[in-house]
Amino acid sequence: MERVKSGIPGLDELTGGGLPRNHLILVTGTSGTGKTVFGTQFVYTGVKRFRENSVYLSFEEPAETIAENAKGFGWDFKELERQGKFTFIKYDPYHIEDVFDILESEIRNIKATRVVVDSISALGLHVRDDAELRRMIFNLSLALRKLSCTSIIISEIVPGTRGLSRYGVEEFVADGVIVLYYERIETSFARTLHVWKMRGSKHSEKLHPYKIDTSGITVYPEEEAFMKER
Repeated sequence: MERVKSGIPGLDELTGGGLPRNHLILVTGTSGTGKTVFGTQFVYTGVKRFRENSVYLSFEEPAETIAENAKGFGWDFKELERQGKFTFIKYDPYHIEDVFDILESEIRNIKATRVVVDSISALGLHVRDDAELRRMIFNLSLALRKLSCTSIIISEIVPGTRGLSRYGVEEFVADGVIVLYYERIETSFARTLHVWKMRGSKHSEKLHPYKIDTSGITVYPEEEAFMKER
């Protein structure tokens, strides 16, 4: 199986050498776990280090906000946009019916091979019908597969629940699931990562610590982490 490098130090060692190419990966976790950092690091390093043009679709934060926050990690998305290697799409969920065409157009326009959708959770603020929401998520997954991109969709875990995503469907349409935790351990908080599944690929089944600093996310594959039972 062909792999792509995630651009996140330590993560590829947990997934058999990288993320399976053209697969759809769900990155999920509670607030503050670094899901958007994960997504921006994946596309930025994809362009800069691996020559894979990328698209970032945001249903929540404006592109300017994401790009400004990325500067804190030394990631200049404006320069990548000027070079025609990267595109931000800030899309209004009120007009979700058009998003697939816009996304496909941008992917084809810059010949992107990496995509991030941030976040699926925002769709529920505008689509109240559960069946329609699940249909949209499923159709989005089909569209991304058709375009032959390695894609990350971001969702969130509702605090106090045992689910892996907000709507309970995201983990089933995805080929892989990476869960980020930020939990209190006695008098401090710890960040841990778990590769929940990676279809067709061997992967670590253990919890591993990670950190977020000025370089972005770093995972420690040689170390194990422990959490209280959820």
